[in-house]
Amino acid sequence: MVSIKDIAKKAGVSISTVSYALNGSNKVTDETRSKILVIAKELNYVPNAAARTLKKRESRILGVFLTDFSGDVYGDLLTGMKAICNAQGYDLIVCSGKQSHRMLPERMIDGAIILDHTFSSEELMQYADRGHKIVVLDRELKHPNINQVLLDNKAGATLAMEYLIEHGHKKIYVVTGPEGSFDSVQRLKAVRQVTERQADVEWIEIVGDFEKSGGERAADHIIQTYNGPAAVFCLNDEMAIGLCDRLADSELEIGKQIDVIGFDHIELSNYVQPKLASIDYSKRKWGALAAEQLIKIIAGEPVDHERIYVTLVEGESVTGPNSVEVRLPMPNANERAVSY
Repeated sequence: MVSIKDIAKKAGVSISTVSYALNGSNKVTDETRSKILVIAKELNYVPNAAARTLKKRESRILGVFLTDFSGDVYGDLLTGMKAICNAQGYDLIVCSGKQSHRMLPERMIDGAIILDHTFSSEELMQYADRGHKIVVLDRELKHPNINQVLLDNKAGATLAMEYLIEHGHKKIYVVTGPEGSFDSVQRLKAVRQVTERQADVEWIEIVGDFEKSGGERAADHIIQTYNGPAAVFCLNDEMAIGLCDRLADSELEIGKQIDVIGFDHIELSNYVQPKLASIDYSKRKWGALAAEQLIKIIAGEPVDHERIYVTLVEGESVTGPNSVEVRLPMPNANERAVSY
């Protein structure tokens, strides 16, 4: 690979003179600059982007770190981020996996948006201590170089639970997300708080994984233990759709013996029959706001932590307890949590 040393040698000038010429500095004459640019073109010189980034201390690239790329939420989230980045003169790269973590300390990116539980909070705090700029979407951290743009999970879960209770449900299954998920933990806290205020409401936790297959397994458990009308709050729509698909092959009908509500209001939920009730929010706005906040803290502008507003989308998947008799296998002993 051709370096500026090669250009300097052929031009008979110093390395610094070549550097000035290539960077458009007025410290060299137009004649010298033209000569150097001609030689650089002849040698097929390509600037070393990494070296240039280290010198300028900026790359004009932002990184978003995701645990994985599955699920319908990420598309709109990334679209919102990309729109803001491009408007502000930044490019956006999407990263996943432990090896990608080094992009932040090695300053290959100017800042990071984190929705990735493979980063420990301690690791992020260490990066922030070193001056790296970070926006977190999946945890609460207090540091001048870290901004929080969090989904209002507790408000959303509260809306869902109260909606089921208002429809007369006294028995509610709650299908959770994977262990360590911030969203799942926050939503489950709200479930506990709501039911603590309702002494006559029983809730049964089924451990899920935010995947369609997790909803299918939850449906199998509900079919095996069914002993009367109940509701199911799936902590995301993908599990709710998986649950509805599996129940469609059983004697239990959604909106009759079993009511279902989800969370995220993904596009596919509009096509579930009966229409799936869910908690909605703007994924694009969430992504756009995260990018805006990161660019502001990189620029040294003051920012406040943000919460993404949620709303309830009603659907025919919730109608209230129905007394239609269904004969299914006898239930097992009462279980507070079921793990697969």
